[in-house]
Amino acid sequence: MQPANSGGRVERLVRHDRQIVIAATGLIFLLAALYTYFGVGMSMTAADMTRMAGPIGDPMSMGQQPVWSLSYAVLMFFMWWIMMIAMMTPSAAPMLLLYTALKKRGPESDKAVMLSLVFLSGYLAAWGAFSFVATGLQWATEATGLSDGPMMTLKSRPVAGAVLLLAGIYQFTGLKEACLRHCRSPAQFLADHARPGAVGAFRTGAHHGLYCLGCCWALMALLFVGGIMNLYWIVGLALYVLAEKILGAGQTFTRVTGGVLVCFGLFVAFT
Repeated sequence: MQPANSGGRVERLVRHDRQIVIAATGLIFLLAALYTYFGVGMSMTAADMTRMAGPIGDPMSMGQQPVWSLSYAVLMFFMWWIMMIAMMTPSAAPMLLLYTALKKRGPESDKAVMLSLVFLSGYLAAWGAFSFVATGLQWATEATGLSDGPMMTLKSRPVAGAVLLLAGIYQFTGLKEACLRHCRSPAQFLADHARPGAVGAFRTGAHHGLYCLGCCWALMALLFVGGIMNLYWIVGLALYVLAEKILGAGQTFTRVTGGVLVCFGLFVAFT
């Protein structure tokens, strides 16, 4: 009787795989958001840094620049990566849930939940690569005096304006359009790129992550402008990325945003 009861419980869990994936993804998002909000390992929380943020290109000075050691670099990497997890997981949810549904209806239905979480780990690994590069750029800007280390924001209006201008111009490029098209078409993406097994799930998730990275890297660079730990910019960019992927407004929404960023960048750089 005991094995039969155990089998029944497993079957009930499998039937609720969508809810399990939603709950697991929600928990990952919540933990990442809390980690970011409380600024784990840093001297101030994100809320404190948001309250103290100054104008773009003219941050409030907080005194001595941090000393970059290996442990500090690792801390900064995890700050970037966990922040990316909090910002990008919601926009990956439609793709992830469709992947779960397809796996549930295929020959790997008994492993749908596990494969979905492996898919998500591949997606987040792509943003881990971005976070590694972003950490290096943060170190470089602080080492060259272009950014204020304690406030984690650019302190040169021309440089901040140039980043805004670059992000705006990128919105008009063919690469942005191609990557966004893949992100807006989860069914087509999975039909073209889904692979069986755990390795295939990780590769498919990483592949999707690379398209997402190609779509959003310039927008994420705006965190250097507004403040890496500025909650207004973090939440605003996360909501914009989500809207850009689900509104399906063609190129209009993207290009209007690009025009606004170009104008704002010119204003910041030359005033």
